[in-house]
Parts: sequence; C-alpha cells; structure tokens
Amino acid sequence: MDSSIQHGFADFSRINLIGTATPLQRATGVERHLRREGIEVGVYLKREDLTPLGGGGNKLRKLQYLMAEILQSGHDTVVTFGGIQSNHARLTAAVCAALKVECHLVLTQEVEIDTVDYQHNGNRLLNQIFGANSHVLPRGSSKKIFADELVERLFAAGKRPAVIPTGGSTPLGAIGYAECAAEISAQASVAGLNFKRIIVPNGSSGTQAGLIAGWTASNGDPGIIHGFAVMEGAERCKVQTSDLVSSTLDFIGLGSAVPASVNVSDTQLGAAYGQPTASMREALQLLARTEGLLLDPVYSGKAFAGMLDQLRHGELAAGDDLLFVMTGGVHGLFAYQSTLGSAWDDEAGEVGDSN
Repeated sequence: MDSSIQHGFADFSRINLIGTATPLQRATGVERHLRREGIEVGVYLKREDLTPLGGGGNKLRKLQYLMAEILQSGHDTVVTFGGIQSNHARLTAAVCAALKVECHLVLTQEVEIDTVDYQHNGNRLLNQIFGANSHVLPRGSSKKIFADELVERLFAAGKRPAVIPTGGSTPLGAIGYAECAAEISAQASVAGLNFKRIIVPNGSSGTQAGLIAGWTASNGDPGIIHGFAVMEGAERCKVQTSDLVSSTLDFIGLGSAVPASVNVSDTQLGAAYGQPTASMREALQLLARTEGLLLDPVYSGKAFAGMLDQLRHGELAAGDDLLFVMTGGVHGLFAYQSTLGSAWDDEAGEVGDSN
C-alpha cells in the first residue's frame, strides 16, 4: 500500500489503497448456465472484492479520498458508522490500522437478527482484530447523539477526531467510483466490449452515484448503470442517489452536466435490510457452483439476484454484454451461519456443469 498523498481523479488528493486496476473477469460458467435457460448474453465481473486491504471491497475506493483529506487536515482519529456487520466499518478499521490512525466504530442494530454469529462473528470479529474501538448501541439508540458525545470526549482527551458518514457516501467519497467508471471504460475498450448494462448494489448510494457521475463525466450513457436497493425503497433510494450524483458532478467541476435519470429497483430488497431472500440464496449458490466465487448475503447477493431476474425477463438482447460489480463483503457470510446454513443441510445438488 502506498500511504503517500497523491493526486487522483479530477486532481483530488488520494492515498492509493487499491494498487493496480481490479480485474474484469468473464463468468463463462454463469453464461453456460444461462444458455440452458435460453439466455445468450456475455457476463463479466468487476472484481472489487479483490482490492488488497482489509479483506477487500468497494469502500476502499471511497476511503482513498476521504482518508487523504483527513490526514492532510491533521486529524489523528476517525469516527464512522455502520450496522453490526458493516463492510464500511471493517474497511475503515483496516485502513486506520495501516495508517496508524485511531478508529472508533459506532455500530447500530439495523438488522433483526440476534444470533451469536451475527452479533460476534464476520465483520464484527475482524473489527476487533484490526484494533478498532467498537461502540455497539442498543436498538433504537441515536447514533448521532452518541457520536456527538464521543467526539466531544475525544477532543477533551487531546485527540483530533474526524467523522466519516455512513458508507463514506459523500461527494468526495463518490469520486472513488467516478474514477472506477473511467477504469471500467478503459478496460472495456481494451477488451473490445460494449456493456449494455452495469449492475451494482445500492446501500448508501455512493457506489452507484459515483459510477453515474464518472460515466457522465466521460460522455457515456449513465442510463446503463442499474442499482438494486438493499437498504431502502426504490423511490427514496433514487432521490438519495440522484442528489449525490448532482453534488459529485458539482464537486468535480461539472455542475453544468445534466444528471441522467437514476435506475434503481427494490425488487430484491426483501423484508428488510440484511434479511435473506430466496432469490439471494439462489444467486449466491449459482455463482459459487458455476464459478467458485462468493457473494455476500446483504449487498452483492441481492444485486446478482436482480441481474438474473432482469435477464429472465428479457431485458437484454441475445449477444449483449453486461457487467456485474462485485462489491465484496463475503466475510458477512460467517455472520449468517445460523440464518443461511440450513438452506444447504444434507444437500449436494448442482447448479452448474456436471463435469
């Protein structure tokens, strides 16, 4: 990891936490499975789960810019937010460990799961290993009130804390995915690909908003970027994403650009954020048994299920290529042992090829 401050997208300060571009991988096993359903498309994976720090994941692209600003401003402590199994919290803890910055995680009970593995395994365990200070709030507590009091205590102790909002989804954080949009465009050009759709999960909206801003900045058609809401209903998610697209474009000096309409679906949300669905389990199993790759149960699992649903409803034509953005978070699977494990008890069925 290069911890020096450099210039990144649109000449903003950045700490390089990614290294080289993440791979663009063809999912030939998924394609063969889909052909048996009469679906003839090219499926590609943007492997954001392979970023090199803290177990990988999309939040690192945002943290590159957020942490550069924090260090340049002289802060020595970070406070951020997330649910018990937050990927953003885990990666913030890892980055702070690498940069020798004190880390405080304000963790809230966003999901109605009280099993031991959910409360103590997965990302929750990794936060401890990275040395973060975790503050787990009782259900119904105000994270803002707690964080305000925590920041005051840290200042009183002689610290210089900075606060990163949930998911790092600010205009500065979203620049990380505007940069990723340019990276995807360059990789597609080299490979001779013309993606008709790019699929991404949408939680705090920063990843999709950044991709749309980046596609707009490069005069591409941002309408090809489709998000699947995993946290809130589609209408609220669209407003949140659209607002962040506009503020990100303004932030990078393209305020005159007209943001495209935002494509977000909540068909895969299920009962609530973090609650498994049957379609997510099918998606997770399909990718695992055709490619040997893992999806997480909260974000990419539901988005991949949404991609499958769109293909089965004929939303792409034969011969079209699409890209699925794998945002990481597979460590969360270990928090769902009790919740998901029984789905495969004493079952050895196959989804993919038999050979």
